[in-house]
Amino acid sequence: MGFLSGRISFERFEVSGRPLKAPGPAQLEALARLAIRDSSTPAAESAAVGFIAGRHLFDRDFQLEKNIIDGAVLAALRVDVSRVPGPLRKAWLEIELAALAAESPTGRVSRTERKEAQEAVQARCEEELAEGKFRRMSQTPFLWDAPNRLCYVASTSPGVQEHLRGLFHEAFGLSLKPLTAGRAGEKLAAELEAQAAWDRIAPSSFHGGELPQSPEWLEGSPVPADFLGNEFLMWLWWWFERQSEQLDLPDDSQVTGMIAKSLAMQCPVGQTGRDTLSAEAPGKTPEAFQAAKSGKWLRRAGLVLVRGEDQFQFALQGERLGVGGLALESATGADAPSHPAERIGQLRRFSETLDLLYRAFITRRLGRGWNAEVRQIREWLE
Repeated sequence: MGFLSGRISFERFEVSGRPLKAPGPAQLEALARLAIRDSSTPAAESAAVGFIAGRHLFDRDFQLEKNIIDGAVLAALRVDVSRVPGPLRKAWLEIELAALAAESPTGRVSRTERKEAQEAVQARCEEELAEGKFRRMSQTPFLWDAPNRLCYVASTSPGVQEHLRGLFHEAFGLSLKPLTAGRAGEKLAAELEAQAAWDRIAPSSFHGGELPQSPEWLEGSPVPADFLGNEFLMWLWWWFERQSEQLDLPDDSQVTGMIAKSLAMQCPVGQTGRDTLSAEAPGKTPEAFQAAKSGKWLRRAGLVLVRGEDQFQFALQGERLGVGGLALESATGADAPSHPAERIGQLRRFSETLDLLYRAFITRRLGRGWNAEVRQIREWLE
């Protein structure tokens, strides 16, 4: 089942509404009530959605011991889409037009006849779809960590996420809000009583040149401050490469980190494109420094973090703080946890580590010493 084995990728959502500390049979009943049915044939070119228990596409057997582990609800969203492939639709139309042309004295098809052919193809598509043909099924695992009011969703698709948010609210009366860099930063600013600094927030120029008010990938975004995720990656790169492999966290613990495997950088105004670097230590390559000095922003970075007895290897997407390919390992070399409750516990510790790391950044970002750190990063890039 998703989240209980192998590497995992997800985006996190804050669960808002009436707190629930201990999910139980009532939550399973709500999932079962909104489970997808095989008889729920999607209308043409649309989708049918519903919950499944997670083991496979047709698993609707929700059980306490399987779907609720240590206060976390594990299940999946199934999305069924019925859509006739474009090339097939085109072929059917060509066949209809060829038949009409053969019957025409001129060998040509009139505008009226073409419209009739299109209507015939549409009718055939609807008939085929009604019979269940061309039905594509997909499942998206999610983990609702009720005690910590978080939901981990194993999809970056806005459409899938919107389907889940709607069903989640219908089932539990709770809302899922994306925990993006900007939303997390705004929440931390309130906790740090740094609202004045937050109100003045604007992109930092690490290369010394002019910057847009917002990068092109955030144009029209409801959360313009999501650019802080890009700055977070740059700050981590500088800190672990230049300052120290260790960083003190706000809870008085320490994390050891390094940039590993990959870096993805992009021009914020769309002029010089995107660079993706793959290497054991991409943060040490001349290409990475050259891209940063030219004004490209970090969009995604591979990281290895060690905190206590836990080691986390993953890729972090900046704006949405999305996690890709997370490997939950032991820093001591022991086998990674295989018991479901232990694995969920380590996932929670990873989430806590990421939040503490981001809190350390936001504390500095909103503090008086930030401009000095920006100058240090410029000097380091040079």
